[in-house]
Amino acid sequence: MTVRYAYAITTALLIGGAAVTIGTNAPLGAQTAQNAPQFLAAPPQPGAPVSFRDLAARLQPAVVNISTKQTVKVANQAQGFPFELFGMQAPQGSDTPQTREAQSLGSGFIISADGYIVTNNHVISAGQRNAAVESITVTLPDKREFPATLIGRDPTSDLALLKIQSTNLPFVQFGDSTKAQVGDWVMAIGNPFGLGGTVTAGIVSALHRSGNGQFDRLIQTDASINFGNSGGPMFDLNGNVIGINSQILSPSGGNVGIGFAIPSEQAKPIIETLKAGNRVQRGYLGVRLQPIDEGLAAALGLPKNSGELIASVEPGDAADKAGIKEGDVVTKVNGVSINPDDTLSLTVANLAPGTRTPIEILRNGQRMTLNAVIGKRPPEEQLAAFSAENEDEGFDAQKPGNGADDSANTASIGLAVQALTPNIARSLGVPATVKGVVVGRSDPASDAFQQGIRRGDIISAANGRPVLTPEDLSAAVRAAKAEKKSNVAVRVQKGNGPAVFLGVKIR
Repeated sequence: MTVRYAYAITTALLIGGAAVTIGTNAPLGAQTAQNAPQFLAAPPQPGAPVSFRDLAARLQPAVVNISTKQTVKVANQAQGFPFELFGMQAPQGSDTPQTREAQSLGSGFIISADGYIVTNNHVISAGQRNAAVESITVTLPDKREFPATLIGRDPTSDLALLKIQSTNLPFVQFGDSTKAQVGDWVMAIGNPFGLGGTVTAGIVSALHRSGNGQFDRLIQTDASINFGNSGGPMFDLNGNVIGINSQILSPSGGNVGIGFAIPSEQAKPIIETLKAGNRVQRGYLGVRLQPIDEGLAAALGLPKNSGELIASVEPGDAADKAGIKEGDVVTKVNGVSINPDDTLSLTVANLAPGTRTPIEILRNGQRMTLNAVIGKRPPEEQLAAFSAENEDEGFDAQKPGNGADDSANTASIGLAVQALTPNIARSLGVPATVKGVVVGRSDPASDAFQQGIRRGDIISAANGRPVLTPEDLSAAVRAAKAEKKSNVAVRVQKGNGPAVFLGVKIR
C-alpha cells in the first residue's frame, strides 16, 4: 500500500485543456460564515441523514479550486543520442535543458470574507524536481478567477495560507475536531481529477492515524477522496470544518475507501500563526529516537507500547543539557505518557521553545525525572541534511581476526565476540575511539542473526552498561537471566553508521 497526496499534477504536453469547474453561485452579501448556525438547518438526528442536499448547497460556495502554473527544466531529447556513431553532428544547443510547462490541481476553502484561503502546502508547491511555481490561481464555484498570493506555508504540517483580493466572499469556519468520533458522518467537498465542486460523504473510520509526516495525527475516512481533493474541507453534519483532506492510501492511485484529513485542532493554530505573518515554531530536544519492539521491551522491563528509546543525543541541544543520555527510555514528558499515539516527537513539538519541562526517563532500570528547557526545532531541510550525513553508507563485513569468545553466556544469544582492538578497528574502517566488542560469528539460528547482527558488527553496551570486553557482555546476559528476563538490550553499530538498540532473545 502507498500513502499518496491527494492532488494532481500534469504536464502541458499531456493535458491540453483546463479543468472543468462545477459549482453553485455564491450568495450575495455573505459577511457571515456559510456554516454559521443561523444559516444551516437543524442537524439531522443520529443515524444516516435523509440527504446532504441543504448542507452541500450552503457550503459549496466557500470551497475553491486551486491551480498552479509551473515551469520544469527537462533534458533535451537530443541528449544521449549517439550522433557520432552515425557520423552526425549533434544539433546546436542540444546540451541546453528545455523548459516545459506543468500544472497542478487541488482544492481549498475560504475562511474570511476578504479572501484568506486554506489549502495543503503540497498543492501549491513544485510537483517535481527542477520545477518552479510561476503562479497560483483560485477559481470560485461561480467561475470567477483570482491570482493568489502565498501568505505562508508550513511544510511540516502540509498547510498553506493564500490570499486573493476580493470582498464579500462566502467563507466557512473551523470546528472542533476533538469531538469527532469513529462512526460520525462527514462530508468532503473538493476538486477530484479537476472536476471541481464534487461532494462526497462517509464516516470517520479512525482517529490519530500516522501519515507521511512524523507529526501527523490524521482523521481517517471512507468518504471518497481522490487526486485533486487535497486541501479541500471535511465537514461534520453541523457544517463545521473538522479536517483538511490531504492524503489517500491506495495501491493504484484511486480511491479505495481510505482517505486522511488534517484535524482542525492541529490546523487552526498553524493557520492563525501564518496569518499573523509568523513562522510556526516547534519544540525540539535534539535526540535520535528508536522504536521499542517487543524484544527491547522485554529486555528493558517495559510494558508494550510504552516509552521511546534515545538512540543518540546531539551535543549542546536541549536533551544533552538536561542530562538525557543515549540508551535512556523516555516514558513521560510534562506529565504526558509516551506511547504510539502520543509520541515523543509529537509531544515535544507541541511545546513552546523555552518551556522548562519535566521529563521522566528509565535508565538502567531506575526511574528518574530530569528538567529540560525545550529548544527550537530547526527547519526541516536542515534536519534532512543532517540525517543524510549520518546515514549508514553500507558496511563491508571484513574479517575482524581470530580469538572470538565462545563462552556459554555469549553463545546463549548466538554470538561469538572479541575485544575491539585498534588493529581490528582499522580493518573495519572505524575510528580508534570507538569502544566495544566485535562480533566474530553470528549463529544463523539465533534471534541476534534474525535481527541483523552480523560478523564485524560492534556491540558497545548491554542492558544500559558499557561493554568493553567479552566478559562484560557475558555478565550482562547472566544478569538478565538472573532477573528472569527473556531478552538482553544491546547497542549495535555497523561500521560508521548510527548505532541502534536491539532486544536479543536469550536461548
